[in-house]
Amino acid sequence: MMNRRVVVTGLGTVNALGHDVESTWAAVKASKSGIGPITHVDSSELSCKIAGEVKDFDPSKYLDSKEARKMDPFSVFASYAALQALEDAKIKVGETVTHERIGTVLGNGIGGVQSLEAAYQKIFAGGGPTRIPPMTVPKLISNEAPGNVAILVGAEGPCYSLLTACSAATDAISDSARWIKDGTCDVMITGGTEAAITLLGIGGFCVLKAVTSKFNDQPTKGSRPFDKDRSGFVMGEGAGILILEELEHAKARGAKIYAELVGYGMTCDAYHLTSPHSEGKGAIAAMRNALKMAGLKPEDVDYINAHGTSTEINDPTETKAIKAVFGPHAYKLKVSSTKSMTGHCIGAAGGIEAIFSILALRDQWVPPTLNLDNPDLEAGCDLDYVPHKGVAHKVNVVMSNTLGFGGHNGVVVFRKLP
Repeated sequence: MMNRRVVVTGLGTVNALGHDVESTWAAVKASKSGIGPITHVDSSELSCKIAGEVKDFDPSKYLDSKEARKMDPFSVFASYAALQALEDAKIKVGETVTHERIGTVLGNGIGGVQSLEAAYQKIFAGGGPTRIPPMTVPKLISNEAPGNVAILVGAEGPCYSLLTACSAATDAISDSARWIKDGTCDVMITGGTEAAITLLGIGGFCVLKAVTSKFNDQPTKGSRPFDKDRSGFVMGEGAGILILEELEHAKARGAKIYAELVGYGMTCDAYHLTSPHSEGKGAIAAMRNALKMAGLKPEDVDYINAHGTSTEINDPTETKAIKAVFGPHAYKLKVSSTKSMTGHCIGAAGGIEAIFSILALRDQWVPPTLNLDNPDLEAGCDLDYVPHKGVAHKVNVVMSNTLGFGGHNGVVVFRKLP
């Protein structure tokens, strides 16, 4: 690869805490939870009745209403956040960067499940396949999200989806960096998106017993990573989009630079479809690979935005992996799970959490883990998870972990630009 450095020059998000970066970050700083009762669908027959829904969302600030109706919500979220991020970066395709030198790589977990369910309802209501809405296939396929973003802005570079479950957005960020490093592109639109709070989406995780059903009457208490009373994750939705740019290209146009992406790691446990390796083998390798690429020592890292799903197995396994990689420094690190506020946004998680990691660098402030009332010490959850309230802290290097069904492990490392 060419010696081209990759920096972040734009951020965009929509999630349960807010419809833009600054309102979302303000909610994080205030230790607010975006989790509440499910309203998108009738949850009466679901064991889990809470989620991190995007509420009162009007996409018209960035999207024409006619165009938005042609998209599934997961693509609407991606398009909205991408246009927001490009605006933040002050990039106009065709002016700031040529059409062929900007690409779009987005992560997603489940695709257009809302459109898929709507089509099935048409069939099984007695209408038969001829009643399937004409835009069903373009709406439900996962590559619709990057495709629509590329069309909206005229991005003619590489354009595709990564479907690595909960690590998809992180893996998309890593892949996007490669396109810049090898000289193919100067700018990449990347991150992830998800909108799967549906009967199938929630119901499928309910029967797997992966989501919590014990906090239906206390929604904001449901996501409690590393806590003894955790009982499953809470699903969220939204999008987190980053604009990656080659450093000299960004400098030449006087761009605001949030951080440098210095390392990334992608591995597979090759162990089990829904459970991580019991010793965190794949997560350990991914973190080590990311640090090696970055040319950093474990003690250089100040903060880890953990995958921290609030499930029985993930939290102690990830903690074990962090201890294996960081040794004694693991107890000096700040480690937190912002899923305690947003819910687990599946394919969007890595994008949203990368944004939180970058803002921690910008503001020298580490976000909290909500609901950490009783750390599960018996399971080895004994690190500094920043309980309840965020803290001011020196932050020069951050790591963001994402681990997904299928054994996928994705890690990115950002550094404050010297």
